[in-house]
Amino acid sequence: MGSPEEAALLRLEEVFSATLARINSLILQPLLTAEPSDPQDRECLQLLQQLHRSSQHLWEVTEESLHSLRERLRHPDAIGLESLLLLRGADRVLQVYMEYIESYTSCIIVQAFQKAVKRKSDYWRGQRKVLQQQLWGVSSKGPLGNTLVQTLRQPLARHVQEYVSLLQTLRDTIGEHQPSWKLVAHAAALFENLQSFMRQALDQAVATQALWHTLSSRQRDALCIPARRLLQDSQDVPVTVTPLRAERVLLFDDVLVLLQGHNVHTFDLKLVWVDSEQDGCMFHLLTPEEEFCFCSKDPQGLVVWQWKITQAVCQALRGKKDFPLLGAGLEPSKPPVCRSMAYTFLAEGRLCQATYEGEWYQGRPHGRGTLKWPDGRNHVGSFCQGLEHGFGICLVPQASEDKFDCYKCHWREGSMCGYGICEYGADEVYKGYFQKGLRHGFGVLESTQMAPQHYKYTGHWERGQRSGYGIQEDGDRGERYIGMWQADQRHGPGVMVTQAGVCYEGTFQADKMVGPGILLSEDDSLYEGTFTRDLTLMGKGKVTFSNGFTLEGSFGSGAGKGIHTQGVLDTAALPPDPSSTCSRQLGLGAFPVESRWQGVYGPFRDFVSAGCPGELQEAQLGFHVQSSRELRKSQEYLCCESSQLDDSADRMEGILAELLQHRDPEALQQCLRKALSNSLHPLGKLLQTLLLTFQATYAGIGANKHLQGLAQEEVKQHAQELWAAYRGLLQAALQRKGQAPEKEEDTETRDRQVHGLVLPLMLPSFYPELFTLYLLLHEREDSLYSQGITNLSVFPDTKLLEFLDVQKHLWPLKDLTLTTNQRHSLVKDKCFLSATECLQKIISTMDPREKLEVLERTYKEIEATVSRVLGQEHKLPMDDLLPLLIYVVSRARIQHLGAEIHLIRDMMDPIHTGGLYDFLLTALESSYEHIQKEDMHRLPSRPASREPW
Repeated sequence: MGSPEEAALLRLEEVFSATLARINSLILQPLLTAEPSDPQDRECLQLLQQLHRSSQHLWEVTEESLHSLRERLRHPDAIGLESLLLLRGADRVLQVYMEYIESYTSCIIVQAFQKAVKRKSDYWRGQRKVLQQQLWGVSSKGPLGNTLVQTLRQPLARHVQEYVSLLQTLRDTIGEHQPSWKLVAHAAALFENLQSFMRQALDQAVATQALWHTLSSRQRDALCIPARRLLQDSQDVPVTVTPLRAERVLLFDDVLVLLQGHNVHTFDLKLVWVDSEQDGCMFHLLTPEEEFCFCSKDPQGLVVWQWKITQAVCQALRGKKDFPLLGAGLEPSKPPVCRSMAYTFLAEGRLCQATYEGEWYQGRPHGRGTLKWPDGRNHVGSFCQGLEHGFGICLVPQASEDKFDCYKCHWREGSMCGYGICEYGADEVYKGYFQKGLRHGFGVLESTQMAPQHYKYTGHWERGQRSGYGIQEDGDRGERYIGMWQADQRHGPGVMVTQAGVCYEGTFQADKMVGPGILLSEDDSLYEGTFTRDLTLMGKGKVTFSNGFTLEGSFGSGAGKGIHTQGVLDTAALPPDPSSTCSRQLGLGAFPVESRWQGVYGPFRDFVSAGCPGELQEAQLGFHVQSSRELRKSQEYLCCESSQLDDSADRMEGILAELLQHRDPEALQQCLRKALSNSLHPLGKLLQTLLLTFQATYAGIGANKHLQGLAQEEVKQHAQELWAAYRGLLQAALQRKGQAPEKEEDTETRDRQVHGLVLPLMLPSFYPELFTLYLLLHEREDSLYSQGITNLSVFPDTKLLEFLDVQKHLWPLKDLTLTTNQRHSLVKDKCFLSATECLQKIISTMDPREKLEVLERTYKEIEATVSRVLGQEHKLPMDDLLPLLIYVVSRARIQHLGAEIHLIRDMMDPIHTGGLYDFLLTALESSYEHIQKEDMHRLPSRPASREPW
């Protein structure tokens, strides 16, 4: 048999279940039959419907508890105490009670009972006696609406009180040694807390309902929400708020309200920060758009306000009421300073009507978030103290069409600063640096394939305008401008190259050429004189034609479309030497190589000077997005986990550590090769940007032989800057490890490392464009050389050796003892064959040093062959070497040998000057020039006869 307490619990549940059933049938269901006549009535009906559902749910739980008690009392030996729903499901039962209390108090706040009774007053007057007979506590006097409020309240309060008493008695009866004691103690504590919760909830509901009568209808309409509860009123505990000078301050469980006349200022508690430091008789509050102080002459009252606001903020952030009382829950009682929330700004300014959703800190957007304006603008990225700061994407709709400008940039204090990629609709893209929201530093502005006109600018910017050194290509006109800019116009020295091969060099002012200049045509004709602004010959000048003739005089527009000239034509001059036309290089003195691309070098130096912070690597060195589609998709990147910055920092740490581990020459070469080939490495990024500028200048229209001088000195300068960049990274790595920095290099050591280490590693990247310029520059020489090779190829070996005056005792024939026919065939195939095959490898590498090594091996192969012929080691003097080398060159048939020779000469390490490599290269040059000579071209196309050996 169960305990007396269990039997009492059974009777208690039976009474409460019956009471709930009568309340449902006599009160709640009739209340739901009234037809609503206005929005307020509909709201009341919805609240009563919710109360009815909560009451039904409470009755079902009571019936379930009743069933578990009956089963326990019927089989006390078989069913344990822990089977009771009140014990095993105490938390669930408690939740049902709390939902009922919330529904009931919401009805109290908006006077739902009074309004419903008023709509059917006759019915309810007749029901008063029935209610008195069926329900306990129904008064015969007073408004019936208030009577219904008390009728629903009293049974619940009495029932919970008896619950607590019986559970406490049961807890004390069974003793702590019983397994079910903890369950009973837990249930007793929960329902004891429920008593406190219910009292607080009812008090808040009554106070809130009373508050509405003290407010104007306008204020009441703005604030009255059924779920809202009043926590504190400045009429009860006086407080002053500055600078708003509020007449009344109301603290609800979801908002803080300041009343000024008819104006109502509400502040979402989730976005209210309480300054923990109390300054005398005041404390500070922060909100997204306001900052104000609470002041009071009564320190105790101020403490009450600060505590209640703090606890209300905590409760609002948790999204559920504190249990059992405000500030008495298990959760921390101090609100976090960092939060994630959404808010729409209302005050005038750049954020007016914008909605921010994301992370906050002390009342300001701080961290990752999204900012959206009603006009379609959208910024997704990082924020700091209320401003865009860090990486972000901003979409700005275009007014005329359904297109967006997309800015994928780094931001600082609300404006674009650092590297960014920006798409302007579907017409153009900018990749480069910004400062204070304007293009500033190095950048590339390029039209897209969908744009009506093709153009591209690669160069420097200042305050949003092209300024400094830059390259602009006009695809429609087939022109490329290389030179100086100012205020978005060509201004200063410049070179214009056209698709037709014509080059101009002169001074530009306000986008037009002024003063004297130079014009070079495709056939090497040269004009030196003045031009009109549209680059036609005008005024005094001199023309030197490709055949050497000169015309000096005055030039102007003719009657038709031609040019009118008056001057002296000199036809006595000889055709110019090809080397003289090769020396006509444009722009060499006008654009100092060390200052051309400071906009590219500068950010890298700044990055190194700052200590190579990983989080600033993209902002200062740039990032690379391959396609427009990837640029659009990159918005997803912004919403990814915050480990991106950590990954960048970790990657930078690894890069610097690797530099410290690979400082000896052989390891350093491998380390640099790996770094330069990695687009995520700072050195790789720098190389990629330099390559971009090189291709923008010298590829396509810029592939003009008169720009070869500019290009080759630019490559050398880039090698120096890359070595300086490596040195800067190394010093940063040493500094991070607390090690002493390396000593400053002298010029000789630096040049040795640049030419011996960096240039061979980076030259392959620039080789296609650079070698093309050498091909164009030496095209005429190479044409003569090719004709000479063709003429020499018809000779058999012996005839060619004889023609070249190679001494016969050096011919490799003595070791052959075959028949005449066999000997002829084999000698032709084998005569200096190893040297010939060796020399042919000179075009298999792009490294000037490796090309020189090929030349050295060729020389050794020639000497080895001669030594075998003579039967002893033999060193060839220049008189003997040159004809043999000419023979080998003619048999190797290397295309564009002149371009190869000049590239090697320009790019080889100065340390080799005057050494063996220099000697061999000079010999190769002599061979090349000898083959070009006129007597080679007058040889018969085929020899008259072949004499047997």
